[in-house]
Amino acid sequence: MAPERLSRWLANFATRHGPWTADGLTLTAADGATATLTPPPGAPPVGDVDGLVEIAPQARRIGLLLVRKGAVAAGVAYGGGLTSSKVDTHYVQGRTAAGGWSQQRFARRRDNQARAATADGAAIAGRILLPEVRTLRALVTGGDRAAVDAVLEARELAPLAALRDDRFLDVPEPRHAVLLAAIAQARAVQILVRDPAS
Repeated sequence: MAPERLSRWLANFATRHGPWTADGLTLTAADGATATLTPPPGAPPVGDVDGLVEIAPQARRIGLLLVRKGAVAAGVAYGGGLTSSKVDTHYVQGRTAAGGWSQQRFARRRDNQARAATADGAAIAGRILLPEVRTLRALVTGGDRAAVDAVLEARELAPLAALRDDRFLDVPEPRHAVLLAAIAQARAVQILVRDPAS
C-alpha cells in the first residue's frame, strides 16, 4: 500500500469490516477481521497506527540493490524518485545438456562468468551506494536472494550489508524500469489482512 493512501485504506477497512480497535500496529475489526501493518524500510520506530500514518509518507533515503544471474541494478531513492543509479548486465551461460568433458568445460565457464558478474555487482554497489551509506536509512534488496547474498559478501560492502532490511522484493531481471518500479515496493506499507473465520 502506498503510504500516501494509508488513511483512505483504514477508512475503507472500517467500512468493509466495521469499526476497529488497534493493539500497536494490529487492527481488529468488529466482524473479527484483523490487519497487521508493517512500516516501510527505514521508517523510524512507531508504536501505533496514528504514528504510522504520520511517518510512513515522509521522504527518506534508501538504497536499492536488485540482483539476478548476470544483471544488477543499484540506486539511491529519495521519496518516490532516484537520485543516482546504475544498471549492468553480464552474460552468464545457462546449463547445457552436453555430457563428459564438454559439460565440465561449460560448467567451469558458467562458474567463471557468474563470479565475474558477482564481482561486477559488488563494484557497482560500491560505486553507487557506498558513498551514500551514512545518509541511507535502509538497504532494500530484491531479485535472487543467493545472488544478492553473494554480492553483499564483499568485505568492502559490510556497511551496506549492515543496513539491509528484511523486506525482499520479488522483481524480474533488473533493468532501469524495474529499479524505478522497485521504489514503490520499497516505500510501501505492507498490510496482512486475515478475514474472520467462517
